[in-house]
Amino acid sequence: MEAQSISSAVDLPLRERLRETAAARLAAQHPQYTAAAVMALGILILIARHGLHDVAQVSLNGLVLGSVYALGAVGLTLVYGILKLTNFAHGDFLTFGAYMAFLVNVTWGGPLVLAIVFGMLTTALVAIFLEKIMWGPMRARRAGLLQLLLMSIGLAFLLRYTIQFIWGTKVRALDVNVTDTVEFLGLRIGRTDLIVIVIGVITLMAVGLMLKYTLLGKRMRALSDNFDLAETSGIDTSQIVLFTWIFAGALAGLAGVLASEVTNLRPEFGFALLLPIFAAVILGGIGDAFGALAGGIVLGLVTELSTLEIEPRWKVAVGFGVLILVLFVRPQGIFGKATAI
Repeated sequence: MEAQSISSAVDLPLRERLRETAAARLAAQHPQYTAAAVMALGILILIARHGLHDVAQVSLNGLVLGSVYALGAVGLTLVYGILKLTNFAHGDFLTFGAYMAFLVNVTWGGPLVLAIVFGMLTTALVAIFLEKIMWGPMRARRAGLLQLLLMSIGLAFLLRYTIQFIWGTKVRALDVNVTDTVEFLGLRIGRTDLIVIVIGVITLMAVGLMLKYTLLGKRMRALSDNFDLAETSGIDTSQIVLFTWIFAGALAGLAGVLASEVTNLRPEFGFALLLPIFAAVILGGIGDAFGALAGGIVLGLVTELSTLEIEPRWKVAVGFGVLILVLFVRPQGIFGKATAI
């Protein structure tokens, strides 16, 4: 009997260590579950402190912001995942799409739906144009990372100051209704904000399904895993690259239009969104489109939920603080595959 109790006492620390090892292995293999659990715990703490209504109300604002971040992040990470190009002009793609929508919606007096489509289409065309005259030839010349990086920075300034030359520095706004609100379940949200959430969520779901189940999505993932191997296996890589730029440009244009619906429009506003978009990409895992979707939504929610505890002017710092914390624990991001989409 005494020997059995001694054996049990010895086995107890061993069992505890085994449980800890299993938990650590689960966290390493499925970091998204760990991130979701931490996020849920934080939300529960906020609910206990501020009530369910206040947390839900602020979360709606977080979804608006997160939708914009996620749309911009997906396009950015698609380009990086397939072409290994860090496009610092991506924020100015957002600005360009927003000003194209302004041209249709305000200058020409057209409906907002047409303005959104026009903004997406023209931004995609610009992305294709730049691939044909700039990025494609530079890849053919075996340009290095530094050269491409400097070209993207120069392109960002060129787009920004071209827009500023045409439209000036005056703050502008789309012709949208920012006063009407919609109420449900005791929550109140602006009608324009609700449109942003609905369009953003539907688009993100469509992009996710396209990448996972369609032939085009599978080929894009193949190029991301190994560009040369995909080419030798018979995939038309030049066609997939063009589709990549079409998606990146269209999503950037859509993100720009949606962002300009809920804020003022100026030549620098896309550049102001670029850092949070990069943060969403890194948070989800560089080159991982599904990670970019999750990273954008999480960053938007965390940024807005932090206003329950601190002054709103510090909320951006909180978002980047969470980014630093996540990368300190897991440098490759939540989804952890730097080259997969």
